[in-house]
Amino acid sequence: MKIFTEVFIKMDQTTSSNSKVAALREYFETTPAEDAVWALYFLTGGKVSRVAPTRDLRSWMSKATGLPLWLVEDCYDRVGDLAETLALLMPDPDQSKRQDLSLSQLVLEKLQPLRKMEESQKERELISIWQSLRYSERFVWNKLITGGFRVGVARKLVVRALSRAFELPEAELAHRMTGFWDPTPAEFERITAPVGSSESEVTRPYPFYLAYPLEKDPAELGSGSDWSAEWKWDGIRAQLIRRQGQTLIWSRGEDLVTDTFPEIAQAAGLLPDGIVMDGEIIAWKDEAPLEFGELQRRLGRKKVSAKMQATVPVIFLAYDLLELEGLDHRQQVFDQRRSDLERTVQLWKLNQGLALDDVSERIRISPVVKFKDWEELAKRREESRERRVEGLMLKRRDSVYEVGRKKGAWWKWKVEPFTVDAVLIYAQRGHGRRSGLFTDYTFAVWNDGELAPIAKAYSGLKDEEIKEVDQRIRKSTKERFGPVHSVEPSMVFEIAFEGIRSSTRHKAGLALRFPRMKRWRTDKKIEEANTLQDLHDLLTTQSGNKESIHSTS
Repeated sequence: MKIFTEVFIKMDQTTSSNSKVAALREYFETTPAEDAVWALYFLTGGKVSRVAPTRDLRSWMSKATGLPLWLVEDCYDRVGDLAETLALLMPDPDQSKRQDLSLSQLVLEKLQPLRKMEESQKERELISIWQSLRYSERFVWNKLITGGFRVGVARKLVVRALSRAFELPEAELAHRMTGFWDPTPAEFERITAPVGSSESEVTRPYPFYLAYPLEKDPAELGSGSDWSAEWKWDGIRAQLIRRQGQTLIWSRGEDLVTDTFPEIAQAAGLLPDGIVMDGEIIAWKDEAPLEFGELQRRLGRKKVSAKMQATVPVIFLAYDLLELEGLDHRQQVFDQRRSDLERTVQLWKLNQGLALDDVSERIRISPVVKFKDWEELAKRREESRERRVEGLMLKRRDSVYEVGRKKGAWWKWKVEPFTVDAVLIYAQRGHGRRSGLFTDYTFAVWNDGELAPIAKAYSGLKDEEIKEVDQRIRKSTKERFGPVHSVEPSMVFEIAFEGIRSSTRHKAGLALRFPRMKRWRTDKKIEEANTLQDLHDLLTTQSGNKESIHSTS
């Protein structure tokens, strides 16, 4: 644990990518597989279930230190990070009480058994562990038990460090680490084995290729004839795999969602072996996409009833072919992959006699958007709201299928978001490097002369703006509800969002999708903010081209 904590602290204290990669490379080169595999698991987003509610952790720390619970709560409010708060409150142990456990020992012998313990036993064990660890080790331990283990290192940097430590291609490592894998020494040896010595598992998806947002004139990309365009669908990115008689559907988040979409899996069961398609799962009815909120009703369900399948039917829109006849197809240029995708799906349907079969329509090909020049494509993009899509995807015809986010060959050209002017009414301190500042805000619009909360947002402002807003919040706080501060209404912000839907869970009767702050409207008085009726009007018209509901400019 001491060695892993040291490398964690090194990465947390630097913004240099090279320094992070160097620290990780040294760690992987010198650490036994039983510890290295857990480090790899946690650093690439793997988590263990929380061992206890956070309120219990604060209560147990109060008992362990003799500090009143209100003081523990107030410290948490000030620090903003529970793991750091709990680490700071406990004094370091005497030498005689210290336990120098390895990372794997701490996880297997201490962390995992906690989940099966009775509450009183769990309390005693956790306090004992806190009392045996030094501050930095307690901090990392607390990150693990609260499910909040995050460090400022991107997955691609972890892959790069592993690549340099074991002299393996980054693309090969990324593929081996995609999908489910258990943090065991055997899995670490599989992941780091020399090229050609381990076979890719039948169930394993490929790493997804991700596009960059296009924030410039597409004409700057060169001739339009070098590019292919298609609609950017508002669904779930997924890979559809058919190998050795098995059908699997993997989401971009590396969740296996085959059982969530059984009708797609049923249709894919008729595909020939050795095919992997990249595409989008979309809620689809009456030959048109449904709102994303409808698709969300099916997510996270272990079993999807026939009624739900009928209420929210789905299709898989394929737009790339990653494997054909069992061979990796990703190094073929896009035009070739696209041609092979169309030919393969059409031939499959023809051979199966499925052209008019409803089941066959569960798998379709995302249509190409034809255009003669960028000006014409810009006009087609204006159809996005009406078509219930997010805009356009642009792909170079000669591009191969990369790993991760690579700039240059794939771009997402989205339509402008909806916007609303809203008033800041509540604020809460942030986490991490912003834990001392108020950065998490609740916004409201007018409803019958009162301000009604409609969204929370914490991103979109520059650092200097956050500091200024923080000062104004401190001066205008009216009441406190735990960590939440009620603020005297005085600041108006333009809130951008991707969509809006009805919601019985929210008092306003609606929910905004991906709300974030677009700008601070220092030029507006709070009386000029939008109304709840404006948003409800938008709810009924968002299938049109309306992009803003500002009542005044």
